[in-house]
Amino acid sequence: MKTSPTARLRLATGGLFALSALTFAAAATALSVMFDWPDVLREPAEVVLPAFAAGGPALVWAWFAAAWTYGLLAIPVLLLPAALGLQGNPAVKVATYAGAASVLLSVIGFLRWVFVVPALASSYAEGDGQTRAAVAAAWTAQHQFGGALLGEHLGQLLVIGWSVAVSIVILRSGVLPRWIGAAGLITSTIYLLNQGDILATAVPGFPVWDLAGLLGSTGWGLWVAALGISMLIKRSAATSPAPTTLFHPAHPGMA
Repeated sequence: MKTSPTARLRLATGGLFALSALTFAAAATALSVMFDWPDVLREPAEVVLPAFAAGGPALVWAWFAAAWTYGLLAIPVLLLPAALGLQGNPAVKVATYAGAASVLLSVIGFLRWVFVVPALASSYAEGDGQTRAAVAAAWTAQHQFGGALLGEHLGQLLVIGWSVAVSIVILRSGVLPRWIGAAGLITSTIYLLNQGDILATAVPGFPVWDLAGLLGSTGWGLWVAALGISMLIKRSAATSPAPTTLFHPAHPGMA
């Protein structure tokens, strides 16, 4: 039996979701072992920069790998509407743009460690007290802008929005197993709570749940892998599912 173009697209999309989740998990594990990531992100310059310099080129390449294994996620995000026959759904289209934008912002955040931080770490290691104070200020500025604002705050919020939209569509349409949709809503909610830790970097005293980052990011990564695997094992339907609206007509939107 020949595989239809839609089925091939679904298989490719599912495979890329699973591949991106697994390869990024491997890169993130390497960063955790080599650099105590992500806990090191909340340490001051005098801790981060010497530790980064001590990691040498291997640590820079680990960040490079983390950036582009995560960047791979943009491809299946963009392919997902067509793979599920939902390209006519305007809500799915908006969510897809949000998901792709989130990946771009996160990749920028990761690549700071390849193109910006090495020079700062070198200057800090070689500088006197005055130079180190200046480098520490520069470190904080780029870390808050490229890391906390772009990569963590905006990147995470947009990808959570994408996950919630996809999960609701799955629950309403049954285009994939509905437990995938339910799991997506649960993991996205937990992941959202990690925003407290990010906002606390700008608003001291903001409530923080310490486990939100670990549970949220890990759970979300597993959900992406499960989404991909469910697409790989889904049998081809005789007809594509009809596009479904994201929200019931009685509930025109969410704040």
